[in-house]
Amino acid sequence: MVWFLWAEGVKLVEIHHLMLAHYGQSTVSQRKVYEWVERFKSGRTCVTDEGCSGRPSTSRTQDHIDRADAMIREDRQITVSEVVAHLDISYGSTYGILEDDLGYRKVCAQWVPKGLTVVHKRQRVVLVTQFVRRYEEEPSILERIVTGDKTWVHHCDPESKRQSMEWRHSSSSAQKKFRRQPSAKKVMLALFWDMHGPILVHFQAHGQTVNSANYCAML
Repeated sequence: MVWFLWAEGVKLVEIHHLMLAHYGQSTVSQRKVYEWVERFKSGRTCVTDEGCSGRPSTSRTQDHIDRADAMIREDRQITVSEVVAHLDISYGSTYGILEDDLGYRKVCAQWVPKGLTVVHKRQRVVLVTQFVRRYEEEPSILERIVTGDKTWVHHCDPESKRQSMEWRHSSSSAQKKFRRQPSAKKVMLALFWDMHGPILVHFQAHGQTVNSANYCAML
């Protein structure tokens, strides 16, 4: 599959994503995909493992695999260097154990705006239940709900790298985009909307405090 997709001109990262979607977490690591593509570029056409000379590796043993798995389960943020120090083997063998034998991938946590306690969650369940009952009795209540929020708006907010993405052929030349920072000057934007869209867009005066009195005067 790697050879076929590479021959069709598919990018290396996309090859690994397609293999993950087809085979799941049991597929080879992204590093292995890169290694196989490099072999194909050098002229190799056979996809079976070749025989190797010399003594076999003694680092990726079942004992090392079990010990590495135990260390990961005990500390999910442990570094590869710490695993290498505990097992006393090379970095390459350690990566092979973690990614190929154990199937681990080190990923970042997803940021959320706020962590809710059990009390907060129960309160939300009660409020949502009350709102659903009110809606069943009076569906037009949605038209009377107004939501508001505020955010900082820079005077100059440059286009992000993702926003500048364009559809191009693989043979097209790469585009260059210079890194720009948002302007230091900014203003507070207060926005209110209902089910039909925005109903009030208000820019705060410089140095003005946003509090309940300010909101009352604004509305």
